[in-house]
Amino acid sequence: MILNYIWIAFFLIAFVVGLFKVVFYGDLNVFTEMMNASFSSAKNAFEISLGLTGVLSLWLGFMKIGEKGGLVNFLSRMGYPVFSRLFPEIPKGHPATGSIMMNIAANMLNLDNAATPLGLKAMNEMQELNKNKDTASNPMIMFLVFNASGLILIPVTLMVYRAQMGAANPSDIFIPLMIATTIATLAGAIYVCIRQKINLFDKVLLSVFGGLIAFIALIVWLFHALPQEQVSTYSGLAANSLLLCIIVSFIVAGIRKKVNVYDAFIEGAKDGFKTAVMIIPYLVAMLVGIALFRTSGALDFLVEGISSLLALCGLNTDFVPALPTAFMRSLSGNAARGMMLDAMQTYGVDSFIGRLSCIFQSSSDTTFYVVAVYYGAVNIRNTRYTVTGALLADFFGVITAIFVCYLFFG
Repeated sequence: MILNYIWIAFFLIAFVVGLFKVVFYGDLNVFTEMMNASFSSAKNAFEISLGLTGVLSLWLGFMKIGEKGGLVNFLSRMGYPVFSRLFPEIPKGHPATGSIMMNIAANMLNLDNAATPLGLKAMNEMQELNKNKDTASNPMIMFLVFNASGLILIPVTLMVYRAQMGAANPSDIFIPLMIATTIATLAGAIYVCIRQKINLFDKVLLSVFGGLIAFIALIVWLFHALPQEQVSTYSGLAANSLLLCIIVSFIVAGIRKKVNVYDAFIEGAKDGFKTAVMIIPYLVAMLVGIALFRTSGALDFLVEGISSLLALCGLNTDFVPALPTAFMRSLSGNAARGMMLDAMQTYGVDSFIGRLSCIFQSSSDTTFYVVAVYYGAVNIRNTRYTVTGALLADFFGVITAIFVCYLFFG
């Protein structure tokens, strides 16, 4: 229901702001620009879905091999002690557990092309257990909040952008980013645990959350010890090597079980095509609403209002020019990326604003895109408190990003 209200708000606010600009600023082109943006976004939504078709078919094909070869069930059993507490409604040994584990791992390694198909596979498997087919189940909400929090261990793409724009040390945002994205993920997970009455003081969960922090600290220390020019090389090698090992292990597992791996791949690939087509209407609706909100100038008014309010309170406003990246990150990944690049070009790639924009870009995920795609794939209309939990994670990510950027670069 909240997604419905948000979508309506995008249109109404955009219209009111556009009308305001026509009446008081004499901007006679604003409505034309808004309509052009809506048509362009609808086309972009279709192209995104079309682009996902091949990737979905590829990964769901390999997932079907792993499922028939028993590897997904093996991963489910391995992760059961933790996931039985975070996802108590998923039965022991259910393949959804394996898909969830692999999706989270792919996200942490910044493997977007692998993470989305694995996530959609997990959603379809959780939908099989869902008694109310048009309402998000508890496991779905936990899973979506994990995805929206955007936990990334190796931000290869971000470091490449910084290197291309001439950063003196492209990986200098690595440690602040790890801190921000970890806090965002923990905040989202704790919120959902409270809402679902999951015992946060369970020894297993305490050890997992503590272990996650320790593991990230180890990764940070290892990459901090590497020469700057080797960070992107080794992180990319590690991520893609792991991905290739997963594919090969699926095929080997299928061969051991005497599965016709080719036929299994084709069966899974067909599911990928169906899923990509089902996503289109949901993605069109969300991206058009976001485009109108952005093009109308409503986002600019919001940023200027925050800046004025902070100035009245006597607070430092140095970070405000980077806020458009933070706001757009929850709405549109491409728009946020564009704003990040614009901030680096305008203020300098090694400036405070340039670095903060980079941390904003990778400290959370595109919440509304994730919600629209994942829930759209299984026809969920009532998302319950998913968006609230995801936006809370985003909020903590933004606040932490501002704090650590002042700490490291202020």
